[in-house]
Amino acid sequence: MHPMLNIAIRAARKAGNHIAKSLENAEKIESTQKGTNDFVTNVNKEAETLIIDTIQASYPEHCIVAEEHGAIDGKDNDVQWIIDSLDGTTNFVKGLPHFSVSIAVRFKGKTEVACVYDPMLNELFSAQRGSGAQLNNSRIRVKQLKDLQGTVIATGLPYKQKQHAESFFKIMSSLFADCADFRRMGSPALDLCYLAAGRIDGFFELGLKPWDIAAGELIAREAGVIVTDFSGGTDYMKSGNVVASSARGVKGILKHIRENGNEAILK
Repeated sequence: MHPMLNIAIRAARKAGNHIAKSLENAEKIESTQKGTNDFVTNVNKEAETLIIDTIQASYPEHCIVAEEHGAIDGKDNDVQWIIDSLDGTTNFVKGLPHFSVSIAVRFKGKTEVACVYDPMLNELFSAQRGSGAQLNNSRIRVKQLKDLQGTVIATGLPYKQKQHAESFFKIMSSLFADCADFRRMGSPALDLCYLAAGRIDGFFELGLKPWDIAAGELIAREAGVIVTDFSGGTDYMKSGNVVASSARGVKGILKHIRENGNEAILK
């Protein structure tokens, strides 16, 4: 195993165990609003600190980009850790047991290793660039689709960007004519991992942040998933707009986005 993946997994498990344990004392969870329909808890921050401390104990010179702490500069600007200590905060606050810890390591702009940990199911998704993707040490692969018939597509509603709601629902309505059903589960990192594991057939969402995408994207790609932005390009880390599936699945989803999306979300 890549040494940095080993540290990422160690950090993710520490954070995940802390998050799971905190649910035993739910009255001590403090939630505050940091933006429109966007919440953070004391547990997010505590878990993030655990991750940062674990990384810095082994790699004090590396850069870190964390959702709550922001950018932490290091001496080695080539290596960047991208952290989401609690992807699915709303689920966590509501007591819905579906959330994850997401950690990716990028070297000179390319994601090299990644892990996403679901502490409630004790499921660890991981990948190393060029070496495939795994779920708890078993290899995972995306399902290859012929078309969208019978598929289940995961998504996330644009609750932070409701100005795009009308266009987004047009896309969903059009897609619904071809696919069987949708899932809106609340953790984009796990959506990408579930796609990698064949639990869902496709995923699309707009307005995501790098920490939402970075780890799940590598795990998905190493499982054979095609990942694009809404125009079919590869600028999703910057735009935050993601489409993912097998090759034919992506083609089908993109068709509906192009035909029904407005200019603002197709950029």
